Amino acid sequence: MKISIYATLAAVSLALPAMAQDAANGEKEFRKCKACHMIQSPDGSDVVKGGKTGPNLFNVVGRKAGTQEGFKYSDALVKLGEAGEVWTTDDLAAYITDPNKYVEEKVGDASLKTKMTFKMAKNQADVVAFLAQHSPDAGGAPATDAAAAPAAAPATN
Repeated sequence: MKISIYATLAAVSLALPAMAQDAANGEKEFRKCKACHMIQSPDGSDVVKGGKTGPNLFNVVGRKAGTQEGFKYSDALVKLGEAGEVWTTDDLAAYITDPNKYVEEKVGDASLKTKMTFKMAKNQADVVAFLAQHSPDAGGAPATDAAAAPAAAPATN
């Protein structure tokens, strides 16, 4: 019994660095995204200059899918937003891994296709951590689910 506990603890401690999100690496990886996407704050200052084929990704974490003002989304992303999808870090990481598969799983309609053809094969969590830094309405924090957040400690006055 002790051996299996120690083996589990060792495996978890070795895996934690691999699961950590590295926003600095995400910034480097975002270079692949900027052919289509920019990150531009509401005051017009560019965080990352990029293309306009895809929507501006400033404040994407915590945003309802398919709702960036001024961008014409595919029916797939509009339906995803209508289904109540609000981008969390986990959802964004899954989406950029395979956009069409993600939408199909969430909406249940294989005929819906996104405009995004790029699939990111690795470092998705890093890219999303970088995007979370530029999502002030989401607190810039990589927390993915309010239910998973620890409960606040009771006040002790």
